[in-house]
Amino acid sequence: MAPETRPDPPRSARIRPNPGQIPPLSRTVLKTRSTSATAALPPVAAALLLLLTATIFASNHIAARLAFDHGTSVATAVVVRSATTVLVVLGLLLATRTSLRLPLKTLRRAAAIGLLLSVQSYCIYAAVARLPVALALLTFNLFPILLAAISWAVGGQRPGRRTLIAMPVILLGLTLALNVWGIGSAAPGGASFASRWAAMSAGVAFALTAATSFAIALYLTSRWLGGVDGRFRAVLTMATVGLVVLVVGSAAGALGLAPGPGEPGSVFALPRTPIGWLGLGLLSLLYTIAFTTLFALLPRLSAVNSAPILNFEPIAALILGSQILGQTVLPVQVAGAVLVVGAIVFLTTGRQR
Repeated sequence: MAPETRPDPPRSARIRPNPGQIPPLSRTVLKTRSTSATAALPPVAAALLLLLTATIFASNHIAARLAFDHGTSVATAVVVRSATTVLVVLGLLLATRTSLRLPLKTLRRAAAIGLLLSVQSYCIYAAVARLPVALALLTFNLFPILLAAISWAVGGQRPGRRTLIAMPVILLGLTLALNVWGIGSAAPGGASFASRWAAMSAGVAFALTAATSFAIALYLTSRWLGGVDGRFRAVLTMATVGLVVLVVGSAAGALGLAPGPGEPGSVFALPRTPIGWLGLGLLSLLYTIAFTTLFALLPRLSAVNSAPILNFEPIAALILGSQILGQTVLPVQVAGAVLVVGAIVFLTTGRQR
């Protein structure tokens, strides 16, 4: 998830690059490279598609929780979902006779982005293993702010005024929606901030590392792989993720290193029940759909001003969790969800300046 300027109407149909701005991404359907830029999506259409993508990602997490609760290890889930993504998308590319030839330099760059996504995949699950899931997701969802900062720092587009206003509002809404302070719930013990931070510091560090690596991966995707078919980008990056996790996991198993807290005893543990297998299958399918859709949308979005919309993912997970997993939704969480949706509407309407 590349910045763009907003020329006079029709704003949604044209992209006008400025000096020092990140070049607009381009994409083709049957070729891996294109000589013309793809028209940007209208803001409302882009917002709806990103909200749908975020909801599918959230559904993937719900399925993942079912798989983990029934014996599946994190490494198994990452490898299986990566392999599923590669096989499905590669099949689509072969069916449409898309050229799979790329310069060696581009392949190396795709591998580098895949390494970053491998770090992100491991660290976000490591954070979830050490923190309450809500706090881990909230910390990880700092990535849009990091993406905006990275883009601006290297001379790209400055975040629009609406983006700068919406980002802190979205984070505040997430804090309420995820109820990280326990408002309205049973009061926890009176532990001091120092003792609570000592217990949380490692998990927060993992979540921040995941957010940072993901933001860098999104930025480099817009810079390096803009002319590559979005489906082919998914194949290249996810193949790298699956291979890295498989190799590192195998090495960890050979060295007798224990999995993370709360994980099964084996690095590549399989589900123990039919529900676990169902969860593993669904998480692989849903992740494949969401990941491929996201990478296909990237060339037609402004990464800096659109990325915050993906913060809807934990809100969707909160709603789905209450319906599927029986998790309780408190009034303060509903208020936070409304605040996030309102900030998203504010972000995607009106002129970006």
